[in-house]
Amino acid sequence: QVQLVESGGGLVQAGGSLRLSCTASGRTFSSRGMGWFRQAPGKEREFVGAINWSGGNTYYADFVKGRFTISRDNAKNTVYLQMNSLKPEDTALYYCAADGELLRLTMSPLADFDSWGQGTQVTVSS
Repeated sequence: QVQLVESGGGLVQAGGSLRLSCTASGRTFSSRGMGWFRQAPGKEREFVGAINWSGGNTYYADFVKGRFTISRDNAKNTVYLQMNSLKPEDTALYYCAADGELLRLTMSPLADFDSWGQGTQVTVSS
C-alpha cells in the first residue's frame, strides 16, 4: 500500500477552476494506477476518473468528461485532478486512491483501489 495526501481543495465560484493534488509516499507509486473519487453530503461515494501507472490511459465518469483532466508526475509521486467549468453539483469531498494491482494498463471504476487519502473539500458556489 501507499500513503496518500490530497491538497488543493477550496471554495470557488461556478465556472471557475481548481487543481487538486495527491502526493504519495512509498516506492511503488510509479507502478500503480490512481483514481479520483468524490462524496457529497448525504450521497454515496462516486468515481470521478482514473489514470494508469504510465499516464498513457485515462478513464472518466460521464459527468466530468470535457471538464476534468487527470495527469501524473511520477518523478514527484503526485497525481493531479484539473477541474474546469465547475458547477455547484461538483461540491464534494474529493479523494484519491491507489490501485492495488501493479502495472495495470487500462483503468476503470472496477480497479482494485486499496489505498485512500483523507480527502480535500471542494465547494462550488452558485
